[in-house]
Amino acid sequence: MAATAALLLVGAAQVAAADRETEARLDMVRTIEVTARQSGGSATATTLDAGVLEAMRRVPRHAFVPASQRELAYANRPLPIGYGQTVSQPYIVALMTDLLRLAPHSRVLEIGTGSGYQAAVLAELGHQVYTIEIVSELAELAAKRLSELGYGTVHSRQGDGYYGWPDAAPFDGIIVTAAASQIPPPLLEQLKPGGRMVIPIGAAFLVQELMLIEKLADGSIRTEALLPVAFVPLVGRH
Repeated sequence: MAATAALLLVGAAQVAAADRETEARLDMVRTIEVTARQSGGSATATTLDAGVLEAMRRVPRHAFVPASQRELAYANRPLPIGYGQTVSQPYIVALMTDLLRLAPHSRVLEIGTGSGYQAAVLAELGHQVYTIEIVSELAELAAKRLSELGYGTVHSRQGDGYYGWPDAAPFDGIIVTAAASQIPPPLLEQLKPGGRMVIPIGAAFLVQELMLIEKLADGSIRTEALLPVAFVPLVGRH
């Protein structure tokens, strides 16, 4: 009887924790919506796509941060994940996903897997996600986490994201979660005509500019500066 009572208590605690996490995700999305209304202007939307927001409601961000950061998992702020890297602010994740304007079942390249959170959001939208992480330890941890959480449409690779994933190209969208000094030419080559890339451009550890890159049907490139951001640098031998 004592063992049964203990199991019931454990089960009740797990349900309560799950309820708290669900409510925290709902609060996070409400904060994202408020931030979008306050931040949106000519460059960014004041409302985000409903599908993107629903994906943000479903992905358990607490599963993508270290245990030491879990109490802050649903705060609208970036969090450290080790190895000098961070998981991006939820609003920025939602905004960058929204800016890709992807059709259902698109092929998306992500540069900078990090903890795997952004890849999970894209997968929740039904896309085929190809994600590259240069830090081998993070790449391994993220691949394992994504697999355990059932994100079977995410394909992971350890390597230098500057050069993209030629074998899986072309891509309908490319999302870069680290700041580059310029737009990497290999990524432009791997973007489909009609596709979009979202990438922070600027010097390391300084304020950068989030850029929207569109490849037009004729192969020409159109760029638009959206808003100031601060990302860790895109590293590699390039």
